Amino acid sequence: MVLHHCAIVDIAEGRLDPSAALAFVSAPGFGGIAMFVGRVRDLNHGRAVTGVSYDIYDALALNGFADIAARCNAGFGPKLRLYIAHAKGRLAVGDLAVVVAAGTPHRDEAFRACRQAIEEVKHTSPIWKQEHYADGDSAWSEGCSLCGHEPAANAYAGHSH
Repeated sequence: MVLHHCAIVDIAEGRLDPSAALAFVSAPGFGGIAMFVGRVRDLNHGRAVTGVSYDIYDALALNGFADIAARCNAGFGPKLRLYIAHAKGRLAVGDLAVVVAAGTPHRDEAFRACRQAIEEVKHTSPIWKQEHYADGDSAWSEGCSLCGHEPAANAYAGHSH
């Protein structure tokens, strides 16, 4: 867990707990708190999912999360607290994979900052997801549109992106 100005960014092994996010973005002057929690679902594109594995380039992802927090702070002002955390490793259906929370004096800024942060995490972070299916197969799903490569595991696993 890394503290950057008024933001915490983190990558954790295994599932996440949103209580740390809620505690960090709460302040007496904040009337607005918004949180996005992404969970592993049991069905994707018509296939039964038993779990997922996330592969993350930790240092680059943490720097990217800090940059996202800085952009949100620049756009929504200094009275913003932001929490961004993503899980890595193997997760089961129902486990929390990503938690983004924003706290601000008013709800509108909290909603918008939270939405901006999760969208940027989703589209710019070096995070790859391998889905594991009930039939025993697994496949890497399309991830970061700006990352330009797949994890090393994909190169020898024989699965498509």
